[in-house]
Amino acid sequence: MSNENNGVAQEHKAPRHWAKLGGENSWTMFKVVAEFVEGFERMNKIGPCISIFGSARTKPEEKYYKLAVDMAFRLSREGFGIITGGGPGIMEAGNKGASADDGISVGLNIELPHEQGNNPYISPDKVLNFNYFFVRKVMFVKYAQAFIAFPGGFGTMDELFEVLTLMQTGKIESVPVILFGSDFWGGMRDWIQTSLSDNFKTISPKDMDFIPVTDSIDEVIEIVNEFYADKQHLLQPNYEMA
Repeated sequence: MSNENNGVAQEHKAPRHWAKLGGENSWTMFKVVAEFVEGFERMNKIGPCISIFGSARTKPEEKYYKLAVDMAFRLSREGFGIITGGGPGIMEAGNKGASADDGISVGLNIELPHEQGNNPYISPDKVLNFNYFFVRKVMFVKYAQAFIAFPGGFGTMDELFEVLTLMQTGKIESVPVILFGSDFWGGMRDWIQTSLSDNFKTISPKDMDFIPVTDSIDEVIEIVNEFYADKQHLLQPNYEMA
């Protein structure tokens, strides 16, 4: 049987098949459940945290590394633990700042073929290792009372837009999400405003409120503290997986 498409006859091809499909897929479920169980049991005991996202490639001598150290230190002094991906760069800076005053410094490490590895500033009993990105992401989101996004690459964008999607769709409560560094984030926010909101209307104008951009650590502290000064905003995990 064939269809006409622009005057060219097209034959309906037979269904395609997997080149390889092993029986291990079903057993993988138990590994996934085990990671969830360990993550929940350990993270439940840590208390309210703030997740810091950013590039693994940022060097200690660079501006945003130093600012991430200061940011994490200040947030830790406000009583929050700090969650990072546990690796180098901005992640290391976040853990370094949190640990500087004996704060809670959490590292959610992911096993990758060519990079990663725990940085030395994570509290020894708060290193969690994951094989699966999606399990790790749940831990990032569930226990964070705010999210601070420093300049980063695809991983940072993935984490940021996952959080924004969950908030936009009401899957988690709206909490502060702050883009730190106007020279990095300003252009992207302008594009979202112009293309997504104004021109194509693929998001609502109020969705822009989810992504404030700042260069001020003081402003970040103010945003977080003012949010939780409102008694309607409780310090609690972002969603319950009942």
